[in-house]
Amino acid sequence: MKRRELITLLGGAVAWPLAARAQQGERMRRIGVVVSSAEDDLDMQARVAGFRQGLERLGWSEDRNARIDARFAAGKADQFQVLAKELIALQPDVIFAHSTPVVAALQRESRMIPIVFVSVSDPIGSGFVASLARPGGNLTGLLQYEEGIAGKWLAMLKEIAPRLARAALVANPKTTAYDYFLRAAQAAAPSLTIEVVSTPVETTADIERAIESAARAPNGGLLLPPDTTTTVHRDLIIALAARHRLPAVYPFRVFVEAGGLMSYGTEQVAMFRQAALYVDRILRGAKPADLPVQAPTKFETVVNLKTAKALGLTVPPGLLVAADEVIE
Repeated sequence: MKRRELITLLGGAVAWPLAARAQQGERMRRIGVVVSSAEDDLDMQARVAGFRQGLERLGWSEDRNARIDARFAAGKADQFQVLAKELIALQPDVIFAHSTPVVAALQRESRMIPIVFVSVSDPIGSGFVASLARPGGNLTGLLQYEEGIAGKWLAMLKEIAPRLARAALVANPKTTAYDYFLRAAQAAAPSLTIEVVSTPVETTADIERAIESAARAPNGGLLLPPDTTTTVHRDLIIALAARHRLPAVYPFRVFVEAGGLMSYGTEQVAMFRQAALYVDRILRGAKPADLPVQAPTKFETVVNLKTAKALGLTVPPGLLVAADEVIE
């Protein structure tokens, strides 16, 4: 889909317009959306468009029975609570929330309004739900990644760079479940003879220092868990990894499409579209407490052969066979 078409589809504003009048006898429902990324990010535009398309297929149309109020934090951690307050003040019937810190901000503002989340990897540890099977409160949604994903990322790094000895885990603790991924990676690392180096970042200067530090010692690499900060600054990270010739594994295909080496993760547009099912069920009377948190079932591997060649790496046949897409 072209950029112009996406912007037209999204309406290009933080709150999509309410129809002048709902059809007679049908109640207009209000759906809040809070996204941690920027509104003009093409990848996020595609994801949110998928969510809206999912709603439309289920009968929720903005020219008939639904209003969508959207807020975009543009990766700024200080905006999460501000936008949460704004949206809660509108008293929507349900809120669709993207990322762990956004959900945490909304939870601090309301324990009553139903919230459906995506891009949350540790909902129990974060205090969002009592259990995956029985959330028990006003939150439910789709699990981003289980702990085992960190071992998969490290194994991919070792496979493409057999001499790898250290992997810097680069993410912002304010915009992702940092400790969750760090613990999982450190637990998986010994079996692969890799040392995982905790490398928290917040700013672009932090990112530059972190990657330069990772490049100083031989046989290093980068592990990027899902994180709003690193996703927003993905072009910088990819350029630095290329400059310092560091193999890196990313959580989403958008990094590889932009020139990153490889990724393994969930298909994000499909996940946003799937979340519309839970929003629909809540609007029709279901309670979040009774809707199990859904675990991811479909993953995709993407490899960039051009980047591998530039880094002097040979992609092993097993990784090529496993790849859902190879960018040449």
